[in-house]
Amino acid sequence: MMRFLKILFLFVVFQASAQQGGMWIPSLLEGMNEDEMQSLGSKLTAQDIYDVNNSSLKDAIGHFNGGCTSEVISNQGLVLTNHHCGYGQIQSHSSLENDYLKDGFWAMNLEDELPNNGLYIEFIVSIHDVTDVALKGITDSMTETEKQSLISKNTNAALKTWPKESWQDVKTKAFYEGNQYFLFVTERFNDIRLVGAPPSSIGKFGSDTDNWVFPRHTGDFSLFRIYADANNRPAEYSKDNKPYTPKHYLPISLDGVEEGDFTMVFGFPGTTSEYLPAVAIEHITKEFNPTNIAIREAALKVIDQKMKESDEVRIKYASKQARIANAWKKWIGENLGIKKSNAVEKRREFEATFTKALKEKNLEAKYGNILSEFDKLYKDFAPINIKRRNFIEVFLVTNELMQMTFRAYQVEQALKANPENLERGKSILTGQLKSIHKNYDVDLDKGVYKNVMPLYGKPVDVSIYENTAFTNLDSALLLLEGNAETVIKNLNSDAAFAYAKPIIDEFFTTIDAEYKAKNAPITALQTQYMTALMEALPNERYFPDANSTLRVTYGQVRGYSPRDAVYYNPVSYLEGVIEKYIPGDYEFDVPQKLIDLYDAKDYGQYADKNGKVPVCFLGTNHTTGGNSGSPAIDAHGNLVGLNFDRVWEGTMSDMNYDPEICRNIMVDLRYVLFIVDKYAGAKHLIDEMTLVHPKQDLSKSKKKKKKKRKKRS
Repeated sequence: MMRFLKILFLFVVFQASAQQGGMWIPSLLEGMNEDEMQSLGSKLTAQDIYDVNNSSLKDAIGHFNGGCTSEVISNQGLVLTNHHCGYGQIQSHSSLENDYLKDGFWAMNLEDELPNNGLYIEFIVSIHDVTDVALKGITDSMTETEKQSLISKNTNAALKTWPKESWQDVKTKAFYEGNQYFLFVTERFNDIRLVGAPPSSIGKFGSDTDNWVFPRHTGDFSLFRIYADANNRPAEYSKDNKPYTPKHYLPISLDGVEEGDFTMVFGFPGTTSEYLPAVAIEHITKEFNPTNIAIREAALKVIDQKMKESDEVRIKYASKQARIANAWKKWIGENLGIKKSNAVEKRREFEATFTKALKEKNLEAKYGNILSEFDKLYKDFAPINIKRRNFIEVFLVTNELMQMTFRAYQVEQALKANPENLERGKSILTGQLKSIHKNYDVDLDKGVYKNVMPLYGKPVDVSIYENTAFTNLDSALLLLEGNAETVIKNLNSDAAFAYAKPIIDEFFTTIDAEYKAKNAPITALQTQYMTALMEALPNERYFPDANSTLRVTYGQVRGYSPRDAVYYNPVSYLEGVIEKYIPGDYEFDVPQKLIDLYDAKDYGQYADKNGKVPVCFLGTNHTTGGNSGSPAIDAHGNLVGLNFDRVWEGTMSDMNYDPEICRNIMVDLRYVLFIVDKYAGAKHLIDEMTLVHPKQDLSKSKKKKKKKRKKRS
C-alpha cells in the first residue's frame, strides 16, 4: 500500500492543474511546481532554489530559534528576521537605562553586537526521502501503537547510520499524515548576536489594533549576525569567533514590487491542518476557539492596563503580552474567515464528492466508514479537548503563579517517584522560577488570576497571593532546601501550591489521560483519511501540511476585498504611518526623527517611482506561524520583502486556504533599508549588502536588444 501511495503522490504532483496555494518541499520542485512558478512570472529553476552540490537559495534560509525564519543578507553572516521574532532578545538586553524596546538598538561595529544565550539559527544541508526505510515492516493489521513503535525504531536506526559531518545533525519528519517520511541533515549555529532593531514605535507600530489586518504600516524587522569558529563551522559563543561566511546570501532589490509580480516565500511554516473533516473545522471554530479567546481576552485586559500605567511593567511584559495577544486575535480572525468563506459547507460538499468517488472505485468497504467515524469521535472528543486547552491557557499561558505551581507539582511528583531526582529536579525548577521572576509583577499577575480562573470553572482565592512563597524568588527558592522529603513537605505547606495541586492532579489523572485516549483514534483515522483521499481522488491538489520543515510557497502581489464595497490596494506607504500617528499613544506614536524625514522627503534611494516610501505589501503566498521572518523573493532570486503576518480573515488558511481572501503581509525591503540608513544612520550595514536593480537591468537589456534588431534591419 505504501509503495502505491508513493507512486500516487508523484502522479498527483505532476498532474494537478496550475493554481496558487500550498507549502511545497524544496527538494521536489522539478516538474509541475517549477512550471507553475514560471507561469506566475518566476525566472528561477528548481535547482536555483534547492541544490545539494552547489550553493542555492535554500542555503540562505535559516530556522530562527525553532519558531521563526531568517535569511542571510551579506557575505559576513548578517541575518534579517522580524522584530517580533527577535523581541525576546531585544527585551532581554533592555532596561530602564537602556530601553532598546522603546529607543531601538544599532551596533555601529562588530564589538557592539550583543550575544544571546540560547538563541540559534539552523540551516538545511540536504533533504532525503526515507519513506521506504521508515515504513519497512508496517502492515495494515498492526495497531496504531505498533505502527508508531516500529516507525520510531526504523527512523532512529536510519539517524544513527546516516552519513554526516561531526558538526551536523540529522532528524526525520512525517509528511502526509504519516504516509511519507523525509530525513534532514542540518547545521545549527549557536553564536547569534543582535545587530540592530528599530524602536517598537516602528517595529511594532499598530500593535494589537493593526495586528492581523491591512493596511499595515509596521517595520517588523530586526538584524542579527551569525558567528562561527575559525573553520567557519558552528560553535558556542566565544570572543574568538568570526562572522560567518555563508554558502549563499540574498541580494536585495531596490526596484520593489507592483501588483502581479511573482513572490516566493521560503521558510519554516509551523503547523497547518488542511485536510481536516468538516466536523473538526466546525468544532474548532464554534466550540474550541471561543473559550480560549475568552480566557486570553480576560488576561489581556489586565496586562494592557498595567503596561500603560508603568514603563517598568511595560518592559517586563512586552514579550508576554505580544505572545498572548497574537493568538487571541488570530483565532478571532480564523473564525471570521471560516464563516465568510463558508468553509464548513464547502468541506461537506468535498466530502460528498469523496463519498461518490469511493462508490465509483469500489472503495466503500475499505474507506466508507471514515466520515461517519469522524462525526462519532469528535462528538465524544470535543468536551475534553476544550477542557484540556482551557487548563493550558490558565496554567501555562496567562497566569504565572499557576505556572509556578504547575512546575513545582512536576518536581514533587518526580521526587515521590524517586528521591534521587532531587538535585536534577531542584535545578530545573530553580531555572524555571528565575526565568519567570526575571519579568514578573505580582499585582498584574493577581489581576490576571482573578479574571481567568472563573473561566476555568474554579473558585477564586486571592489570599493565596499573600500567603505563598512563590511570588518572591528568594522565598520560593527556600522551598527547595533540604532533602526530598523536606522539599515535598515545604511545597505542600505553601498556600498557592495547596490551592493548585488538586486542580493539577485532576488534569494529569483525568483530563490529559482522557484527551490522549480520545485523540489517538482521531489521529489514526486522519492518517487513513489522507490515504483514502489520495487513492479515491488522485487528481485533487495535495501538498503536505506544515510541520516546521523548510517549504516553498509561491504567489503574486495582489490586493483583496475583505467585505462588500471595500478593496485594499496591495501596497501601503509611509504616508499611512503619519496618518495613523497619535502622539504618546503606545500603539500609534511615531518617532520625531521619522516625522522629520517624512516632512523633508529625505528618502534617499528607497522611494518608489512615485517618490513614496513603500512600507508593506500583500501577496497570495500560503503562509502560517513559523513563516514570520521568511524572505519574500522576487522572480530573479532577490529579496524584496520580509513576511510577518496575514490578513485577519485569511488566518483560516491553516485549515482552509482560499485564494480570494487569504493574503500574507510583508515588509517592503526598501522600508527596512530606509530605516537602517536614513533613520538609524547605520549605513555601514547597508554597505555590507548587495543592492540590485533587476527590473531596471531587464529594461536596459530589452532596449539594447531592440537597438540591435533595428541596426540589423
